Amino acid sequence: MRAGPSQEEIRRQNLGALLRYVHVHGATSRAELTTTLGLNRSTIGALTADLTTAGLVSESSARETGRAGRPSLVVRPESERVYAYAYSIEVDRLRAARVGLGGAVLDRRETDRPRGLTAEQTVPLLADFVRQMHGKVPADSVYVGAGVAVCGMVRRDDGLIRLAPHTGWIDEPLGRALGRELACGAPVSIGNVADVAAFAEHARGAAAGCDNVIYLYGDVGVGAGIIAGGRRVTGHGGYGGEVGHMVVNPAGRPCGCGSRGCWETEIGEHALLTAAGRDTARGYDALLTVIDAADRGDARAQAAVRQVGDWLGFGVANLVNIFNPEMVIFGGSMRDVYLAAAAQVRSRLNSIALPACREHVRLRTPMLGEDAALIGAAELAFERLLADPLDAG
Repeated sequence: MRAGPSQEEIRRQNLGALLRYVHVHGATSRAELTTTLGLNRSTIGALTADLTTAGLVSESSARETGRAGRPSLVVRPESERVYAYAYSIEVDRLRAARVGLGGAVLDRRETDRPRGLTAEQTVPLLADFVRQMHGKVPADSVYVGAGVAVCGMVRRDDGLIRLAPHTGWIDEPLGRALGRELACGAPVSIGNVADVAAFAEHARGAAAGCDNVIYLYGDVGVGAGIIAGGRRVTGHGGYGGEVGHMVVNPAGRPCGCGSRGCWETEIGEHALLTAAGRDTARGYDALLTVIDAADRGDARAQAAVRQVGDWLGFGVANLVNIFNPEMVIFGGSMRDVYLAAAAQVRSRLNSIALPACREHVRLRTPMLGEDAALIGAAELAFERLLADPLDAG
């Protein structure tokens, strides 16, 4: 029979729980931590003292409340001092940010990404972003690691990019290459962009407090981050959430994955541009041009938006039947398509989804906006610290 956890193990678990709460919720009084974590005041005091000594949090007096007695001390994450680097590798651009404990974006960089850029060519650009940002980092700062959001299928164990058809990457060891280029000794964690954006929105965005969420992310392709029962659903190898490759129209267009009639061939960037008669155009700006034309009364653009919106609702209805989420969030280019075609999406949802599954579902756009992917990538890096704050070095 296995012995119960030791006092030291319990202490470390409590340290992680306290730091995680402050990381997600921001400045929190000791009184609130006592109530929320179910620990007594002396234990909370000892834990915050340990985390303060480690330089992970700070404490200060609260403003006067008007109540009798001394105000409870407020615990704050050391956002400026404890940080991770976050990257988002998208079809048309590269982004990087320095994100502090607590989710604060402290610095950021961005550049266009020419289509066809290889992983080998991409890594030095990301490393250059780090060099630019690192000059502004305080001397006593603590770097916990890096997280990367990628539009593609990512092997969970080692960050290998198995397939990213819209960037042309197959079996690219991105995590190893980036770790070698950064040469800083800290781990590099890699995840699918939709999955990490869902992670961020669930922790501190539109889906905070929701335990069952689908985050749809659109770029050239379409993917999903899925939260079920409060946990990320990534599948056996980490390849879960590839909803863009659900076959919805077997007689439809060929897909970059090698199949035909995948959902993303009906709702992706190319589908909207083709339906609007703009086959030669590409990119997010071109998609926005079609949506703007529809808003201004262009009949062909309006028909294209309705068509794509109808297919978007078709797929959402099926996902709602399968996962019974409380919320569906539309991110990336799917945000713009959804806002332009909300009536078609809701109509399809109402006609196809089972009443018991659809009656409570909320359709939303990301509260964190474009930062969802970067903040989610940073969350991957912070996980090791939050699991054991005193042994993440």
